[in-house]
Amino acid sequence: MARVTDRIATIMMTLCVVLMIAILFSLLGYIFYNGLADISWHFLTTHSSSYLAGGGIVDQLWNSFYLLILTLVISTPLGVSGGIYLAEYASQGKVTAIIRTCVEVLSSLPSIVVGLFGLLIFVDLFHWGFSILAGALALTVFNLPVIVRVSEDAIRAVPQSQKEAGLALGLTKWQTIRTILLPSAFPGILTGVILSAGRIFGESAALLFTAGLSSPKLMFTDWNPSSPLSPLNPMRSAETLSVHIWAVKQQGIMPDINQIANGASAVLVIIVLIFNFGARFVGSVIHKRMSGKNSRA
Repeated sequence: MARVTDRIATIMMTLCVVLMIAILFSLLGYIFYNGLADISWHFLTTHSSSYLAGGGIVDQLWNSFYLLILTLVISTPLGVSGGIYLAEYASQGKVTAIIRTCVEVLSSLPSIVVGLFGLLIFVDLFHWGFSILAGALALTVFNLPVIVRVSEDAIRAVPQSQKEAGLALGLTKWQTIRTILLPSAFPGILTGVILSAGRIFGESAALLFTAGLSSPKLMFTDWNPSSPLSPLNPMRSAETLSVHIWAVKQQGIMPDINQIANGASAVLVIIVLIFNFGARFVGSVIHKRMSGKNSRA
């Protein structure tokens, strides 16, 4: 009887895995089949048009990367610091339990709720309007719990003997964290940050209420951050790639709506896949270098 139960459980789990893989490849196949043919150099380097055919996604692509970088610049130091505190400084008690609960609740908030929070605080209360900075701060709220968790787990995974060796050599606690724990935990932290970058890049709901639904035609010859058309201006509205796909399908009047949406969707998925596979590759390379596994020669 036990063997029969074991076989049934094995078959059920295998079917679940096969089903998940089939769904994933079906989605990717559908997106690539419909979108790859619409991707071209002209499509990637041309401004979008509100009503003419042949528009591109250069502004939306730039906005997506700029927003991603700004979000990571804000959220990574905060998240890593939070992870260090929870792993090394926080004592087991009610305060730490409350902090962990807050992190859990924050990570479970729907992105549209985070977007409404950003709308009330950054857009309305601070009078920033729809801007890249408001979008980056909203995504920081969205992304912070992930980096805190990843950093805490990566630091806790460092062998205790390494930490004790540093303390035994007379290092202070902060010196031990800075010179031993953080370098050892760096591959795990970096992998988590890159994975979260893929999530940020594909986010749209929170940005509808904070970064806006439109973007000026950027002048890539003007790099003054205070210029309204400068790509570096953090206080201008910015339609990202994921928001552009939604807007084109819902409100677009261009003759080639489907081609633009399909091409932009394929570009978005390709970049997210690059983030995911890149995170694993970079994490693996750094781990091998730091552990000396590739230094046999």
